[in-house]
Amino acid sequence: MQTPLSNINYGKKQATFIFSPFDHLFDVNEGSIRAGKTAADAARLAMFYLATPDAKHIVSAYNQELAYNLFIEGNGMGLAYIFDGSSHLRRDRDGDNLTLDLPSGQKKIYFKGGAKSNSANAIRGMSLGSVAYSEINLLNTEFLEETFRRTAAARYRYHLADLNPPAPHDPIIKFFDDHDAHWLHWRMSDNPVMTPRRLHDMEAQLSKNPYLYKRDWLGLRVMPQGIIYSMFDQEAMTNHTLIGKPVEMFFEGDAGQDDATTMSCNIVTSVRQPDGRFKFVLNRVANYYHSGTETGETKAMSTYAAELKRFINWCVKTYQLHYSMVQIDPAALSLRQELIKIGISVGKADNNGHDHVGTAKGIEVGIERQQSLISDGQFVLVDVPASGLADMSYDHYHYIKELGMYVRDETTGKPVDANNHAMDESRYAANYFTKRYKR
Repeated sequence: MQTPLSNINYGKKQATFIFSPFDHLFDVNEGSIRAGKTAADAARLAMFYLATPDAKHIVSAYNQELAYNLFIEGNGMGLAYIFDGSSHLRRDRDGDNLTLDLPSGQKKIYFKGGAKSNSANAIRGMSLGSVAYSEINLLNTEFLEETFRRTAAARYRYHLADLNPPAPHDPIIKFFDDHDAHWLHWRMSDNPVMTPRRLHDMEAQLSKNPYLYKRDWLGLRVMPQGIIYSMFDQEAMTNHTLIGKPVEMFFEGDAGQDDATTMSCNIVTSVRQPDGRFKFVLNRVANYYHSGTETGETKAMSTYAAELKRFINWCVKTYQLHYSMVQIDPAALSLRQELIKIGISVGKADNNGHDHVGTAKGIEVGIERQQSLISDGQFVLVDVPASGLADMSYDHYHYIKELGMYVRDETTGKPVDANNHAMDESRYAANYFTKRYKR
């Protein structure tokens, strides 16, 4: 591969970290968003691969696609570009890998997903020299522990992680303590790509909410105040497969260009309870999600419509079910029109625009419905199979990230209008399910 970047300049902190001695077993880069941590990770790993005699290594993230995109591609700064001319994408019995032909010997860099409860099974039996983790706090604990067991016999043993600041009592902090992690703090100003004007704009944007300012600008560990879906337990409320008898499949969506365009595939199942009765459950089984702001790629609504049609067809083929409806946020007129043009019949989602139930009004009605489904065990996530597409994963990565950041404003008590795009379409699904199935 040939990097599309004509000139690569690492920042002072990046360069210091990249070329520092490998005198720690476990390095952790933690700090604000857009701080340049991932680019530094890839270059640091490249230095390690040049030195180590161990042949097998892993880079990991929430899923395999992210691991590939972050570490192997890395927006033109990943391992495939660093080792341009001496790297090849291969597959062997241990999985997909980037094979490097180096003076220190051939190295195989496997890219793996680590968020599922059974992710550790994919690496059992492997002997590794090093493991890297992106957003380590989103990965399964057993997977993390297994990676340390897999490097126990390495000649030169090394682990490298990055993450945005977790809550002060997040279990990952104890994991860092247990494994004697060497911690390095990062700020947005450490990224040489961020111009003074961009830094000023980001600070102004994030300063509107104290939680986001402390977490994403200052890079501090902050306890979210008023997290809206705090009752959701990812481990307990994620199933390996669809449980119960399928009753209905439907789609809910929200649209944006700079903001995210997102659509969920929802399957209602009837599940027998221990007392012999049946309960309806809303299963979120797949998610299309694309953000122009996050990716730097703005797409036309016609492009979104084509990609959503592909998503819908993938869900129909994967789950072998016909769908009853596709519903989109009423405000997203242009996306609805584009979907209709390509043969998708679309209705308006129930966005709680005129709801008033008890003391709750508007979106608060939908939030209470979603909270009730979670608390009553009538909402679950289902592990998503690999999409088979090079450019898209349909798993719950973005949904889970939004769940952890969807909070109430400390001053007004209202939901913060950020990190809420998947939250909105999930609320639309909760509205539909509650009115039709809730008992």
